[in-house]
Amino acid sequence: MRTLYQFPLSHFCEKARWLLDHKELDYVAQNLIPGVHRAFAQLKTGQNKLPILKDGEQYIADSTQIALYLDEVYPEHRLLRSDAILREQALTINEIANELGLHVRRWGLAHALAESDESLDIMIGEKGYLRQFEKFSKPILKTLVSKSYQLNKEKVEESKLIMDQIIVDLNQKLIENECRYLVGDRLGLADIAVCSMLSPLLELPTTPWEREHSETTSGEVFAYTQYLLDLPLGQYVKRVYTTERNARVDWRGI
Repeated sequence: MRTLYQFPLSHFCEKARWLLDHKELDYVAQNLIPGVHRAFAQLKTGQNKLPILKDGEQYIADSTQIALYLDEVYPEHRLLRSDAILREQALTINEIANELGLHVRRWGLAHALAESDESLDIMIGEKGYLRQFEKFSKPILKTLVSKSYQLNKEKVEESKLIMDQIIVDLNQKLIENECRYLVGDRLGLADIAVCSMLSPLLELPTTPWEREHSETTSGEVFAYTQYLLDLPLGQYVKRVYTTERNARVDWRGI
């Protein structure tokens, strides 16, 4: 059985889940504890980030490397086209999406942690030591996340500016491809990457970022969601999630 080691709320892990789902491959989503995950990741892959895919005896780190590995080992439902130009375009947009994801994460986490403990509740899971001692684990985890992702005011504001520009550029690329997909005429790595990175900002149903109570959303976040939905890019993400995000595994993991 394949195992995807993940954080439920990570949009990079959402990208990896979607890659596996697109390939129609069976797997288990195994949650790791933030911070503690570093030792496991370092031992298995020589780096300290998630997602990590275990397939047989192999461990593959990084969502992009997972995509390349899956296309090589499981060629059905290809993520990248055989055409060299389309392949290069998709890989370029994937790298742009990865950069976007870093800034979406910082901006989104800063707002999420300021608004409520909902994100922390998902991070610590429904059971285990962190849940048993949540009175202590929540503030420790909040401090750890804030430090790890540099959620200070200056960095958050910088990320917002970069995020804005990348979204404008991707919106233009989508328009140039007639708004159906970002590269070519069917879903591929570029689309999965961009949709995954933007999904936390759109709070779409069935995703980890779906809001049960709109009153917990700040005015700034709500306004930005509406701005995105007014763009062709936002409508494209919403459409692709609705029609082509055929999730096979619960994002909450185990």
